[in-house]
Amino acid sequence: MIFYFSGTGNTRWVATRLAEAVGETAVDICGEPDNGRTYTLTEGERIGFCFPVHGWQPPEIMLRFISKMQIRQAGGHYCFAVCTCGDETGKAVDILNSHLRRRHLHADSAFSLVMPNTYVALPFMNTDGAEAEAAKTSNAAGQTDTIIKAVEARKGGVYRLREGAFPRLLSYVLGNVFHKTMMTDRPFRADADTCTGCGRCAKACPVGNITLTESRTPEWRHDGRCTCCLACYHHCPTRSIAYGRFTKGKGQYYFGKTITTKPNRQT
Repeated sequence: MIFYFSGTGNTRWVATRLAEAVGETAVDICGEPDNGRTYTLTEGERIGFCFPVHGWQPPEIMLRFISKMQIRQAGGHYCFAVCTCGDETGKAVDILNSHLRRRHLHADSAFSLVMPNTYVALPFMNTDGAEAEAAKTSNAAGQTDTIIKAVEARKGGVYRLREGAFPRLLSYVLGNVFHKTMMTDRPFRADADTCTGCGRCAKACPVGNITLTESRTPEWRHDGRCTCCLACYHHCPTRSIAYGRFTKGKGQYYFGKTITTKPNRQT
C-alpha cells in the first residue's frame, strides 16, 4: 500500500508508477477520512509514503494523516518513502520518520526525486524553463526505475536523498519560519474581470479548499485546510488567480502539461 499526497501531479505520477510496477495499491490520502482509518496489510505487503517537500519538510497534511492512521500488523513489513522536490529535501525524511515511529513504523529506505519546480510564491522562485523541465522529467523517469528495483527487492538502508549543504538549518529553522508565515490561503485572490468561472481551480484543489460564488468566482475557505500547493494557480487557464503579488509574471506548471510564462494581468 502506497500512501501519497500530490498537488500539481509530480508525486501522483511517481506513486502510481511505483504502485503499478511493484503490485501495490496507490492511496491518495486526500480521499481518506479526516479522523483516520485502520488499514490491515496482507502478508508481504509493502508500505510506502510519497509526498512533495514543502519548505524542506513533509506537507502538514501527510503528517496529520500519519498521526491519525492505524495499521494492523505493521511489524515486519517493508516500509519506504519517496519525496519529490524542486531542489533540496533538508531533513524532511527525518521529520517523517519521527512521526512514523508513533505508528511503530520506520522507513527502511528513502529516496528523493528532483522534479520541475512548482512553488512560485516567493520573489526568487519560479517555474523551470522548458529545457530544465524536460531534463528534470527525463532524469526523474530514470531514477524512478532505480527506485522501483530497490522497492521491488525490499532493499533496506538505502537513503538517496538530496538534503543540501545545511539540511538541519533548512528544515528546522527556515522550514519552521516558512510553515508559520507562508502556509495560508489568505493571499489568494481571483481577478473577476478575467475569471471565466470554469471551476478548474476548485477541481484541481486536492483538499477541497475552494468554493465558487453565485457568479462562479472562486473563494478560499480560510479554515486551515490549504496546503499552499498552488494547484489552483497552476491550473487556471486565464491566469486569473494570484497569490498576493508574488506570482505576478511567473510561470505555470502541472504534471503532463506546461503553460509557458505569460504577462500576468494581475496588478
